[in-house]
Parts: sequence; C-alpha cells; structure tokens
Amino acid sequence: MTDAEEAARLAAELFAAHLPGAGWRFGLDNARRRAGACDYARRRITVSRHLVAGAPLEEIRQVLLHEIAHALAGSGAAHGPRWKAVGRRIGYTGRRLHDRAIAEDQAPWVGSCPAGHEHYRFRRPSAPLSCGVCTRRFSPAALITWQRRSSTREAGPGVSRDASRA
Repeated sequence: MTDAEEAARLAAELFAAHLPGAGWRFGLDNARRRAGACDYARRRITVSRHLVAGAPLEEIRQVLLHEIAHALAGSGAAHGPRWKAVGRRIGYTGRRLHDRAIAEDQAPWVGSCPAGHEHYRFRRPSAPLSCGVCTRRFSPAALITWQRRSSTREAGPGVSRDASRA
C-alpha cells in the first residue's frame, strides 16, 4: 500500500526523468472510477487518492507513466500508436492493472445477476441493467438486482424493492 507522500515522491522522480522543466505538476483527485488523469490545459497529472490508499507502489508508477505518456504524446494522440510508442519508451507496460472501479468498496449501489456476478454503481441505476459478464446485449435472464448498501430511500427502476428497506 502506498501513501500520498510516497506517491508525490514517485511523481517528482518520474517528472524529473521524463518531463524536466516542462512545468507539469502532480496532485491527487477524488476519482472513484479511473486511476489517473492528464490535464493538458493546466499541465497537471493527477492520481486517484482512493487508488493511492489501496495500491502497491508499482501500480501507482504505471498509472503515472500512463499519464506522462499522454503529456509527452500530446492531446491528439489519445491511446493511439504515438501514445503507445511513447509509453513503451518510458517504461509503461501497457497492461491494465485493475479491472474494477477504484473505490468500489465505497459504491452505495451493489448489484448481482442470477449467476452471482457483482456490480457496483456510484449513482442509483435509472433503468434495468443486465450483466455484461453473462451476455453482451440486454437480457432479462441476466437482470441485475440492485441493493443500496445502507439507506432507506425508495428504490428506482431495476432496483429490488426489498433492497430499499435495508
């Protein structure tokens, strides 16, 4: 697990190596779904404080290298060939290090499909959803039943009425 000071030291080291004198700054943000961001206009790279609190230093390094590759390749490069080449050159592995929301343990809505796959949402689902693991298209057979972790609010569409009383 990493702390904010370790992440800032690592960012300073990587910025010095790959963005020297370019005026880029590092910060933490409150993102719960993505790991990092590159703000070209403000010349600022941020990493989710939730990720920093729960991830090993190597994962933070890879997130920072991903975002530094964006800064070096430019805003028009997106995740295309130029960005990939820059990323490889600076040591970004290109592997996805996580396949979940960064702070899924904080998501107020938890759902499960009939096969038992769990899903998380930070906002109340506004329409019925089916499990993307079970089927690529909407299917009533794979309908997700949602429960609010701890609330007495009335449930919305596609939300179990029993869950609203939890």
